[in-house]
Amino acid sequence: MASKIILLGLGPGNPALLTQEAAQLLESIPEIYLRTHQHPCVAGFPASLQVHSFDELYETLPSFDHVYAHIVEDILQLARRPQGVVYAVPGHPYVAEATCPEIARRARLEGIPIQIIEGLSFIEPTCTALNLDPLPHLAIIDALELANAHVPPFPPDAPALIAQIHSRAVANEVKLTLMELYPDEHPVRLVHAAGTAQVLVEDLPLHAIDQSQSIGLLTCLYLPPLGKGSSFEAFHEIIAHLRAPDGCPWDREQTHQTLRTNLLEETYETLAALDADDADHMREEFGDLLLQITLHAQIANEYGEFNIAQVLKSIYDKIIRRHPHVFGDWKVEGVENVLQNWEKLKAAERQEVHKENGGVEKGLLDGVALALPALSQAEEIQSRAARVGFDWPDTRGVVDKINEECHELLNASELASRADELGDLLFSVVNLARHYEIDAESALRKTNTRFRKRFAHIEQSARAQGKTVNDLSLDEMEGYWQEAKKL
Repeated sequence: MASKIILLGLGPGNPALLTQEAAQLLESIPEIYLRTHQHPCVAGFPASLQVHSFDELYETLPSFDHVYAHIVEDILQLARRPQGVVYAVPGHPYVAEATCPEIARRARLEGIPIQIIEGLSFIEPTCTALNLDPLPHLAIIDALELANAHVPPFPPDAPALIAQIHSRAVANEVKLTLMELYPDEHPVRLVHAAGTAQVLVEDLPLHAIDQSQSIGLLTCLYLPPLGKGSSFEAFHEIIAHLRAPDGCPWDREQTHQTLRTNLLEETYETLAALDADDADHMREEFGDLLLQITLHAQIANEYGEFNIAQVLKSIYDKIIRRHPHVFGDWKVEGVENVLQNWEKLKAAERQEVHKENGGVEKGLLDGVALALPALSQAEEIQSRAARVGFDWPDTRGVVDKINEECHELLNASELASRADELGDLLFSVVNLARHYEIDAESALRKTNTRFRKRFAHIEQSARAQGKTVNDLSLDEMEGYWQEAKKL
């Protein structure tokens, strides 16, 4: 060899599964570098072969990322020697292997020749042990990445193979992430030492995977799917089907404009479920709301405007951009500091839009949706103004303002001026609610609900006497009203 890198796959473990090309290479070279010496094939290496490994790095460096970076640099340095280097890894050089792809990328940049000698990966013998065909959509996941995630990063209606569960500690972290979405009792299968004579398959519930005594370097987890229709991808498919030529005639006729009232109704029904604090109702209404959003995205895709992936990417980028204290290196102290920084970030975004629009600058309040209910719109306007310091310092000033607006309303002589003064009064009342950290829209909705219930009691009481509400005196109605309050 002359200044060359050979990346060698050692297969899953059984020496009989080495490829003929790999076996011939091992017989013909004087030395080899291993990512890890802990592989069953190593015991069968030719006695004349000088073997080096990087196992000591796993003990001395703080993380796998540091280990892999160190290995990459060492292999590239060795490759610059006249004799080059042979670097071997378990399985296949490009399957569940962080070092080989990076070595190959860096080598190509430097003009160092690369030869890949492939090996059987862990996937094939694992599928054999499970009697499993990976098609059509088996997800293959790294256990270490999954352990650091907050939710599973793959669709739950697809099966998943989670590799490199090399310790009970990793198994524990993996199960905690999975149990954010999967039931504790979800049946799973641990596969140990696939591709060796010691292969073992354990059937157990998800919550118990970290209790297995057989977990080791050659362990992976098979996670059966939750069931049809449990992923966003499956939901997106049925929405697209509704709009397809063989779909629903009604859905195919809809446009952004014809669906406006549906979106509004579903939003208010969702709010009603929230007001009732009814979890089952919330789940149903969130689904109805998601239907509207996805249907609009599908229509936009057909119009050539945008697609659902762009919708998701847009909000993903916005969340990352507006949370540098979570995803970046900004430091914040408390919610108030977060809101102040949030307004600075949004101001910077408005400047960008200003440039893109040829000098048309958007103001602080331009982003407040005009379609919001009036109380919600007033609260959002006040909140945005308060973020830049335009606010009463305490509730005393707000109460004084309410008294002032009441006085002006009582002294208004014309209908138009009374309407203006009443609007000012309502705006000030919303400001008081905001200072008390009460959502004015929700508070009024709750009051509306209480009034409906109490008035319904008056009607029921009248019917119990063979009367209608119209037959009751004001005093009688007031009596039933007070009775309803006690109830």
